[in-house]
Amino acid sequence: MNALTDSVVHVIGGGLAGCEAAWQLARMGVRSVLHEMRPVRGTEAHVTSQLAELVCSNSFRSDDAQGNAVGLLHEEMRRCGSIIMHAADANRVPAGGALAVDREGYASAVEEAIEAEKLITLERGEVAGLPPADWKNVIIATGPLTSTALAEAILEVTGEGALAFFDAIAPIVHRDSIDTDIAWFQSRYDKGEGKDYINCPLDEAQYNGFIEALMTGEKTSFKDWEENTPYFEGCLPIEVTAARGIDTLRFGPMKPVGLTDPRTGKRAHAVVQLRQDNALGTLWNIVGFQTKLKHGEQKRIFRSIPGLEGAEFARLGGLHRNTFINAPRLLDTELRLEAEPRLRFAGQITGVEGYIESAAIGLLAGRFAAGDILGAALAPPPPTTALGALLSHITGGADAETYQPMNVNFGLFPPLETRMKKRERKPAMSKRALADLDNWLGKRSVAAE
Repeated sequence: MNALTDSVVHVIGGGLAGCEAAWQLARMGVRSVLHEMRPVRGTEAHVTSQLAELVCSNSFRSDDAQGNAVGLLHEEMRRCGSIIMHAADANRVPAGGALAVDREGYASAVEEAIEAEKLITLERGEVAGLPPADWKNVIIATGPLTSTALAEAILEVTGEGALAFFDAIAPIVHRDSIDTDIAWFQSRYDKGEGKDYINCPLDEAQYNGFIEALMTGEKTSFKDWEENTPYFEGCLPIEVTAARGIDTLRFGPMKPVGLTDPRTGKRAHAVVQLRQDNALGTLWNIVGFQTKLKHGEQKRIFRSIPGLEGAEFARLGGLHRNTFINAPRLLDTELRLEAEPRLRFAGQITGVEGYIESAAIGLLAGRFAAGDILGAALAPPPPTTALGALLSHITGGADAETYQPMNVNFGLFPPLETRMKKRERKPAMSKRALADLDNWLGKRSVAAE
């Protein structure tokens, strides 16, 4: 036995989950080596070599800790000293009731904190295959873009076929190319600052023409082995949603409710919304417009939207393959692989969906691994908390036969013991969750700094 080697945790993957896991290990006094293959080896979705790069939206979704399970998870992670939440809070941009970030400032903040932490060693390079046998404590947090060599090694040790789906990326537009004589600033129902989104109105004829263009536009073709890979329902390409019916988008990401066109004083037939993507306000992403359209088609079709006729794109939409394991069948309650307990899994590869959910599982994996190193096993968080509900779902609560990616939601929480009115339930569940989390933490929160 090598005491020095055994006291180090190897974290594979420098995304949100891996960074959070390494950070939590350090907070508990445990050394880690954080392995990130970029820039030695790139991926189809990343454009930088930064740790914790956001490859899709810049939104962490709702920050309402009282009425939304995602917002509650935000607050729980803050109380756990999350570096991901600390960096997000320090780099937020206007987004109504949501937490959205300047993606470059956010990633820089995470990377700077990781590099400054003496208990974390950052190593750039691919872990090609199963981690060496002398790595006694490993957290695999390679996310949706796990390298082929590692994915094949995981497949071999688990005996399970890797499940996969496609995740699509929305385009980003330069603010000064948006025609604000047509588009206007307003949040739905005037929430948040009231003017956090740019809105582009479509009348019925324009909307119908847009749907027709989506349906007939040239799409990215799949490789043979990708053709039967399912999409995640929470991040469907816009043209896939459109194919489900003429009004599907008008009741989804293009819904006009809560918005009034100041030129007419009326509600439009449909509305395309853009959300600020960086702190300077120079870049805006088209909300819900993840797509598999070819780049030339994106420019042609999206410039048919009123207000975007002269749009200049900082990034066009794209599509990438997302891989995850059948966690309910393979992992124990501390995220260890039952077939090889030295290996833990964290982040999207476990089948959670969303930035904050991925980071949350990284947080738990780091804490569980630290408990092993320190010889003081850590009890899982109560299932009444957002952290505990998510953990319970992926480690046994979900049906392994039909397992699919899941966002955190109040449907994963145990019901309240007291009957109450519907509008009172979510605040009551949040209050219960935070009280139970504080007890789990020993009535103290850990500062991220």
